[in-house]
Amino acid sequence: MTASQVMATRQAVAFLLIILSGLLVSGGQSPSEHPRGYVAHRATAPLTIDGRLDDGPWRDAPWSETFVDIEGDARPRPRFDSRVKMLWDDAYFYVGADMKEPHLWATLTTHDSVIFRDHDFEIFIDPNGDNHEYYELEINALGTTWDLLLPKPYRDDGKAVNGWEIAGLKSAVHLDGTLNDGRDMDRGWSVELALPWPALGELARRASPPVNGDQWRVNFSRVEWQLQPPHPSTGAYATVPDTKEDNWVWSPQHVINMHRPERWGYVQFSTAKPGSSTFRPDPTWPARRWLHAVYASQVAFRKARGRFASTLGELRVTPPSDSTLVSPSLAVVGRLFEASIMVRLPGRPDEQLFIRQDSLISRR
Repeated sequence: MTASQVMATRQAVAFLLIILSGLLVSGGQSPSEHPRGYVAHRATAPLTIDGRLDDGPWRDAPWSETFVDIEGDARPRPRFDSRVKMLWDDAYFYVGADMKEPHLWATLTTHDSVIFRDHDFEIFIDPNGDNHEYYELEINALGTTWDLLLPKPYRDDGKAVNGWEIAGLKSAVHLDGTLNDGRDMDRGWSVELALPWPALGELARRASPPVNGDQWRVNFSRVEWQLQPPHPSTGAYATVPDTKEDNWVWSPQHVINMHRPERWGYVQFSTAKPGSSTFRPDPTWPARRWLHAVYASQVAFRKARGRFASTLGELRVTPPSDSTLVSPSLAVVGRLFEASIMVRLPGRPDEQLFIRQDSLISRR
């Protein structure tokens, strides 16, 4: 075997090992199922933002599915239940969360602290579903918040903009128990958020507030730490040393990383009466899934070989099996690439979707 053949073999093995390691990290499962979806109805009356979810409009809003582990079925069911509701009107996007919790604990009191160092609740919003320019908000049981903007995901060298603020945000928590006192058993806490449309519309690149039928990409996360037995006299909590946090989410990410917007769920905004409309799966989901497979394979290929694959054949990406997907293509210029595929559905105009080297999804 020549030196060039040896090098090529080593590169191929490295490429396969990178792909295999990605599967192992994600629990060996392919996240092929459509993300979870929720129909958010218009609030029929003003809401009082006090952390309690007992206002009239909230009573009419359905609960989401119970949260699962961030890796999905690859991990055990969360120890404590969590769920959310959503509403909207012309002024705000409302989110309510209910979390069972026997040990109410929070320490951070400064705005824009790294809130997930406490137990927390988090919301992620990508208005136009392009994986870029998305928002994150975290809140703990003290009501301390951290809001930030991501121009693009960390994996694509994105840098968080911590100075960004959700101007006009209303938030509140309600505690069913005693905070930071382990001498009794608590029941849980709830969070109520009113996010103003002007703030969410800054980088939405679409109508904000939305119109009937619009869908935005969202997900919710709950960070839970393992706590040591409370101090016998003060009841104070401390985390168990050398343990990682649990991450429980609404729509599974299939990997321990919330910053993969392509795996978030969908909220569908409706003006119909609660219970009278159903969620519509995204018809472009199979195309998006295939494009992200190309993106992930290109990232692995470049890591192993120092360049992007020049053709889909060289990349060894499985051709689309969905009959609605046609004309897959890949163009590469140096350190840049763009893959595309056509979505062809009966009764709809053809739509072409693209993904590039920084995971930006676009359509033309």
